[in-house]
Amino acid sequence: MAEKVTKAGVKREKGYLYYLDKQGDVSRAKMARGGKKGGKPEKVNKVGVAREEGFLYFIDKEGDVSRAKMARRKKKK
Repeated sequence: MAEKVTKAGVKREKGYLYYLDKQGDVSRAKMARGGKKGGKPEKVNKVGVAREEGFLYFIDKEGDVSRAKMARRKKKK
C-alpha cells in the first residue's frame, strides 16, 4: 500500500516518463519510441523530497509524490 509524501499537482502529458530525480524534484523525459531516442530530462516541479532507504518513490495518478515499502527477498545461507 502506498502513502502520499507530498502534493505536487503534476499534469501528465502523453509520451513522457515522470519520475523523482536525485534532488527529490519531479522531472520528465521524452520516452523512446520506434527506434527514436528519448529526450533530455527537464524539471517539472521543485518538491525537494528527502528519501528514506527501503522505499520506492513514484508519481501517482493524481500527480503527487507517493512511496511504497520495497519488497526484499531474504538472503540464502
